[in-house]
Amino acid sequence: MKNKPVDAIVIGAGAGGGVVAKELAVNGFSVVVFERGGWPEYDEHINDELINQRVQELDSAFGPDWKKHPRVFAGKDGNRRILNAGDGSYNHVAACVGSGTVSYGAMGWRFMREDFRLKSTYGAVAGSTLEDWPISYEDLEPCYEKAEWEIGVSGDDTQNPFAPPRAKPQPMPPFEMNREARHLAQAARRLGLHPFPIPMLRNSVAYNGRAACIRNRTCCGYACPVNAKNGTHNTVIPLAMQTGNCEVRTHCMVAEILVNDQGLATGVRYFDERNKGQTLGARLVVVSGSATETARLLLNSKSKLFPAGAGNNNDWVGRNLQGHAYTGASGLFDFDILDLSGPGACMALCDYNHHNEGIIGGGLLANEFYTLPYAFSQNRPAGEMRWGLGHKNYQRENFYRLGRLVGPIQEIPVFESRVTVDASVKDYWGIPVAVLSGDRHPLDAPHCDFLGSKAEEILKEAGALRTWQHGGGRGGPSGGQHQAGTCRMGNDAQTSVVNRYGQLHEIDNLFVADGSLIVTNGGFNPVLTIMALGYWVGDYIVRTFKK
Repeated sequence: MKNKPVDAIVIGAGAGGGVVAKELAVNGFSVVVFERGGWPEYDEHINDELINQRVQELDSAFGPDWKKHPRVFAGKDGNRRILNAGDGSYNHVAACVGSGTVSYGAMGWRFMREDFRLKSTYGAVAGSTLEDWPISYEDLEPCYEKAEWEIGVSGDDTQNPFAPPRAKPQPMPPFEMNREARHLAQAARRLGLHPFPIPMLRNSVAYNGRAACIRNRTCCGYACPVNAKNGTHNTVIPLAMQTGNCEVRTHCMVAEILVNDQGLATGVRYFDERNKGQTLGARLVVVSGSATETARLLLNSKSKLFPAGAGNNNDWVGRNLQGHAYTGASGLFDFDILDLSGPGACMALCDYNHHNEGIIGGGLLANEFYTLPYAFSQNRPAGEMRWGLGHKNYQRENFYRLGRLVGPIQEIPVFESRVTVDASVKDYWGIPVAVLSGDRHPLDAPHCDFLGSKAEEILKEAGALRTWQHGGGRGGPSGGQHQAGTCRMGNDAQTSVVNRYGQLHEIDNLFVADGSLIVTNGGFNPVLTIMALGYWVGDYIVRTFKK
């Protein structure tokens, strides 16, 4: 029996796709969500560091299985190598319902006003495609609010003097600071800085029928044992399914968006859970597969009108790949600074996020998520032993005495940092894989050094006896877990892929709703912005396509 056509197909059940699916389903659209992974199960991904690290080295705790999903890295020297999901160049995102919102650290940041107007704020940057967004913070503010209340954010922006204006507070109170956060906050205040509690997509109190966080130290990188971490898998996607209008098809790999000779999307070609080829028709298609996989899918969706891929006649699909170069510093103290009250990160500073001399943008600084012993062993000052008795003594003596301040720097977009496809390398289903190439902008490294020096200054003020910086921003291409930018929104069809509503300039019923839309990636974890964009795109579709 043939698949019955639906109103909308959503490809990807992560931060953007889950929100769009819910918006369409509650407004009467029949929706099918395709997800290449399955439903996440805590018992299948227990909070055991050794098991989890081993799994991640082989593929990833929440997918994808790299043997089925290889990628290619193309270096500047012309060399190409096939990547697995444990390779740092892979740009891994999870493959499950909820995607990264299952195992993320769950920081729930709004971008600042300047993040939407970076070119207007700082001017043109040589060697960059730096541009303003076609929408403003004020446009997206109601969508931020909707995400905070429907998905659930704890925090108190009144304590952050740099927070953008809001119409409504976060729905849950902030988490209390742990010992490390309190100590570093006191030092930051002595330096005239403004520490405050991090906004978190995590229940500080019971909320929306789910428990409060138990302050588990194995949080970032792991599923939540009490379901207190808020993702699309336990909020908006279940709401969409409860309407009776939304079906989630797991373990399905979408190979191609079908585009007819009139330039409209007619549905998708995919492989079902038995790896059997299928097609499904729809009035409209929304792609939400991540900045890497969304670009790959569009590039693989070739047709008479789009021989280079759907919406790619101007060769902008896959370009401007961004992520976040992480930077900061570590410090060793002569007392136990950690109390292991999870998840670790709970205090931040935004004093250096904008308007620093010689810096485009900036980034936040926060105390870091806890690392367990294996991961802890990877962070050492120069000269420390990494094996033998010296290694063991360092582990025993310093595990509770290491404090950290880290954060993401706002990267400068580059045209040649990009995703393409390689027809000579194919995945398990015979689909050409993503190729990652290009480099970061040369300003990223000094930006990281600037923020790292500020982190080290605070640690020294706090009494750290020994400090060292974690410089980032060197080498490329970027991407990582905060990948963005490959289908940027814009008013000019010659220099962007979609319009201000995520609608492809060249294909009226094909939309993007994930980090691909982001023009400049901010100095924050972008997940709340991706969720807000899901509401923004979903609202436009409902108003434009409603029966």
